[in-house]
Amino acid sequence: MAAATRLFSERGYDRTSVQEIVEAAGVTKGALYHYFGSKDDLLHEIYGRLLRLQQDRLDAYADAQEPVEERLRRAAADVVVTTIENLDDALIFFRSMHQLSPEKQKQVRAERRHYHERFRDLVAEGQRSGVFNAATPADLVVDYHFGSVHHLSTWYRPDGRLGPQEVADHLADLLLRALRP
Repeated sequence: MAAATRLFSERGYDRTSVQEIVEAAGVTKGALYHYFGSKDDLLHEIYGRLLRLQQDRLDAYADAQEPVEERLRRAAADVVVTTIENLDDALIFFRSMHQLSPEKQKQVRAERRHYHERFRDLVAEGQRSGVFNAATPADLVVDYHFGSVHHLSTWYRPDGRLGPQEVADHLADLLLRALRP
């Protein structure tokens, strides 16, 4: 996985061969195919592991016994930090998702939709309770935040002025300021 992630990030999914992956990983093609049925399966798993991590963490924040504003802030910041910590995975995914098989694309879209819906439910909960302004539909609030998250791989640099948590705090604060009554 690490070798494939590095190569896909450096060269692109379509310009990386299975042979190059196994050579970089120091394994045989048989070993790769023991764990992954195809290069497509490998690409799917690269994104899947990030999405599973983020979903598990969002579920924990959403289910916590804290005020909705705190749960949303933690979830909003966490998706930024975990995306930055897995920037190559995110970059690969957004560059290469269209190269997944139609079945896997459908599966990924469903998993992402589930994540976005759970995030949206936090926004809607706060809007219903009067903690957040309800003037902007919750779906649009989610699209606003995740638009920022999905573009991190195009501008964030690990050697830049802001670290992952600082960027996460700024983006979470922007989201919460936009929602305040």
